[in-house]
Amino acid sequence: MAEVTVQQLADVVGVSVERLLKQMLEAGIKGKNEGSKVSEGERQDLLTYLKRSHGENAESGEPKKITLKRKTTSQLKVAGASGKKKTINIEVRKKRTYVKRTPAEDEAVAAPAEEAQVETAAAQEAAAGSAPEVAAVVQAPAEQAPATEAEAPKSEPVVEKAVEVESDAPPAPAAPKVDHREEAQRREKKKQQQQQRRSEDKKPPRGAKPAARTGRGGFDEERGRRGGKLTRGAGKGRGRAGKPNVHGFKEPTAPVVHEVQIPESITVADLAKKMSIKAAEVIKVMFKMGAMATINQVIDQDTAILVVEEMGHVAKPMQENAVEEALIESLQQSQGEASGRAPVVTVMGHVDHGKTSLLDYIRTTRVAAGESGGITQHIGAYHVETDNGMITFLDTPGHAAFTAMRARGAKLTDIVILVVAADDGVMPQTEEAVQHAKAAGVPLVVAVNKIDKEDADPDRVKNELAQRDVIPEDWGGEVQFVNVSAKTGQGIDELLESVLLQAEVLELTAVADAPAQGVVVESRLDKGRGSVSTVLVQNGTLRRGDIVLAGLHYGRVRAMTDENGNAIEEAGPSIPVEILGLDGTPDAGDDFTVVSNEKKAREVALFRQGKFREIKLARQQASKLENLFANMQAGDVQSLNIVLKADVRGSLEALTQTLEDLSTDEVKVNIVSGGVGGISETEANLALASNAIVIGFNVRADNQAKAIVEREGIELRYYSVIYDIIDDVKQAMSGLLSPEYREQIVGVAEVRDVFRSPKIGAVAGCMVIEGTVYRNKRIRVLRDNVVIYEGELESLRRFKDAVAEVRQGMECGIGVKNYNDVKVGDQIEVFDTIEVQRTI
Repeated sequence: MAEVTVQQLADVVGVSVERLLKQMLEAGIKGKNEGSKVSEGERQDLLTYLKRSHGENAESGEPKKITLKRKTTSQLKVAGASGKKKTINIEVRKKRTYVKRTPAEDEAVAAPAEEAQVETAAAQEAAAGSAPEVAAVVQAPAEQAPATEAEAPKSEPVVEKAVEVESDAPPAPAAPKVDHREEAQRREKKKQQQQQRRSEDKKPPRGAKPAARTGRGGFDEERGRRGGKLTRGAGKGRGRAGKPNVHGFKEPTAPVVHEVQIPESITVADLAKKMSIKAAEVIKVMFKMGAMATINQVIDQDTAILVVEEMGHVAKPMQENAVEEALIESLQQSQGEASGRAPVVTVMGHVDHGKTSLLDYIRTTRVAAGESGGITQHIGAYHVETDNGMITFLDTPGHAAFTAMRARGAKLTDIVILVVAADDGVMPQTEEAVQHAKAAGVPLVVAVNKIDKEDADPDRVKNELAQRDVIPEDWGGEVQFVNVSAKTGQGIDELLESVLLQAEVLELTAVADAPAQGVVVESRLDKGRGSVSTVLVQNGTLRRGDIVLAGLHYGRVRAMTDENGNAIEEAGPSIPVEILGLDGTPDAGDDFTVVSNEKKAREVALFRQGKFREIKLARQQASKLENLFANMQAGDVQSLNIVLKADVRGSLEALTQTLEDLSTDEVKVNIVSGGVGGISETEANLALASNAIVIGFNVRADNQAKAIVEREGIELRYYSVIYDIIDDVKQAMSGLLSPEYREQIVGVAEVRDVFRSPKIGAVAGCMVIEGTVYRNKRIRVLRDNVVIYEGELESLRRFKDAVAEVRQGMECGIGVKNYNDVKVGDQIEVFDTIEVQRTI
């Protein structure tokens, strides 16, 4: 036969290539692979090895072991679940193995057998009956010798019979020499002896403790001697390898001590998972320690450490900001070479002083006309190309309600342009802007606007700012003053040159080839696009597809546009862009960073959300404890519930702060819910449940929300100017104030004489000297201008007729109820209590 490859030989034999290579390696044929050639000599060596491993003598060619198989099939009819009989096919497979021993092996087996016969006949039979079973080896025909072990079915039931081996019997006719009657008698006698041993020694049932054996000699450790014959043993619980079928897991003898990493807060379930125990055990230990807890309850770090140490484990407290610090370290490792960048300039000043109009002229757009009421209510971010370089502008609101926006604008900027109207001078928000710039350590450039007006007075502006420690350069200070006109464009070029000169002094740099970092300028919820965030890149380059972590939210940048709405692929340092893809609307002023993968971003975001939730709950709990007794003493406080929705996050923040500041000791403004985006069905249901009014700032309600509002009569109001919201909320709060009661004197009568009546008692004859005396109003009796009695009139008569009122200059008789000590000269004062509505 010509040379064949290993693959071809494996196909002929019927085994896998891996098994054939393993057998060739065991036979001493090395260095073969799937495509290697196998010579005739190598095949003979492999065949000799396989014959030897299966018990055949390679020299004589006579087999030492023969295995016979038999298979029978029968049918069994059983009743099914529905009562019908069904037929089950039963297949029984039997296998019997005959082994021919050498004379040396016969002597080794016969010697202990003769010694056993000397002792007792019963011991001989027991030894012969308890000999170990012969391992069943499936022997294929000689042509398929390499495939014998691989083709043996592992899952088929096998019924093995005991085999009696004669040393001088030829291997082929060995089967007819077996006497089945003697074999059955031997099994019955063996069964009786085993039952007798169990009753005497009180041992567990058979199979609970199988006898251990080694080798083919059939050594029985339980009885300590060898049998003369190879018979099938009684070890039913043994596996194919002849090992006891015992569970592989062993219970640890020593307690397992875990090192538990404990964060600042952790639930009972998570703590139990870290210690690899059940949560019920942790709850039990906490109960013994005097702390009641549930499986989902959050416990602090100190409590968790006590519980872990009580249960015998080692507690290792985690650092407070371990996740945040790991993120910072990863960002620091990716820093590169710094280069120059454009300045970020924030325009600040009082309302209506011309900030947006100034930027409008620079950008040659009409932004101010698009703002509600002509005032800026958002932070606008723009970048413009000038003849001397690029400048990024941030336009902040000037209204008093937007203090937080101005403070945030001062923190994320390099230079502040303070716009002051030449005809108006320094106003409250101008002074506040100066304080924000100084607090942030940002240099100022003052733009004196509206210089084209007739009543413009730039020197007045300089004097007023000098009083607030803003000294002009021509007065020996460091602040540049530029006279400009946003209407005519006068001084605009000088202003830009001043800004770029200040930027050169600051030497602004940033790393372009690094993951982007920056600040969220504004964010809103767009119905068609989802969360839209305006961000300012301060370092690195932001690209479409980056994973962005911004405050409590994260996401992949799906789209990126500039301030004009044009789609862009990347944005470098000092460039403001709008990004889509975050899972929420981050707060204005939150830092954003680009992280390497979404898993890390999710981990940090969840950590921050948990931290924010804990701080919020702690603040609420502290507020409840602090105000507990105060609320008990003050009684019920009226509350005006408001559901507030705004178009952008910055406006929502400003409105929330302004409305909450309107609260007084008697009426409290409670923002039940605040969010960004349109008014949905959820907000309408919440307003219905909490008896709140719904306020929409530059947003509208959808159809479902409108249906609920109309059906339930919920008060829904739309606004586009913040002044109107403040005025209407003040009116609503005034309606909740308890009314004020005042006393008004309506008439005075002077006692001229006193008469005695047997029915009424003392009757005062009076003259009405002021106003009108009424019968049904309360009165006071004054003597020498001192109140001596307060009560009611019992009767009021004019002559003999009872009247309801008596006017000034007329006489009347007055009877005072339950009071008879009226004297001449006393004054009877009639007064009325009126209700006066209070206002905020």
